[in-house]
Amino acid sequence: MSEFNLNAVVREDSGKGASRRLRRENGVPAIVYGGKAGGNDRKPTAITLAANELNKLLENEAFYSSIITLTIGDKAEQVILKDLQRHPAKQLIWHADFLRVSKSTKIKAHVPLHFLNEDSCVGVKLGGGKIAHQLTSLDIICAAGDLPEFIEIDLADAEAGTVIHLSDLKLPKGVESLALSHGPEHDTSVVTVAAPKGGAADEEEGEEAAE
Repeated sequence: MSEFNLNAVVREDSGKGASRRLRRENGVPAIVYGGKAGGNDRKPTAITLAANELNKLLENEAFYSSIITLTIGDKAEQVILKDLQRHPAKQLIWHADFLRVSKSTKIKAHVPLHFLNEDSCVGVKLGGGKIAHQLTSLDIICAAGDLPEFIEIDLADAEAGTVIHLSDLKLPKGVESLALSHGPEHDTSVVTVAAPKGGAADEEEGEEAAE
């Protein structure tokens, strides 16, 4: 897992006016919440981030699904990014939410899917099929320490007509699909290798319909 470090300072001012001033000064208002101390829930902490530092980290896909070391003043804690609010028209981060975690904290996360060997896929090269992605990311449940940066799907041996469902994915140890946790009826397709029109798969369907 990649290591990410982010610096912040405690934000004393609150309200829309304070946030506007902060953004004009190249700052991003944010909040850190969750976690326990002495058996009690910790209070949320309003913080300020440097926009240029945050934007640079956001260019790395892994930042969105990794444990981040957030240093507030002289104290460091482990967090994950839970939400980003962006300006509707400009390339600006309006607000960020972070959740305090430990490696054993059970979390829900959103991770990207990486599709491997699409160019050499059997169903495309030999079968004339076409790859169609139904999902490009996946909602998962896992301990924060097991959080993967991404999940790989190898399409090298996928033939024309192949449909890969959530239940077909090889998830890392300790990682569970959020959708499948609600029952097998949520086993949706992730990616398909559509057979060419008039291909073998269509001919078989036609024969079955004729019987």
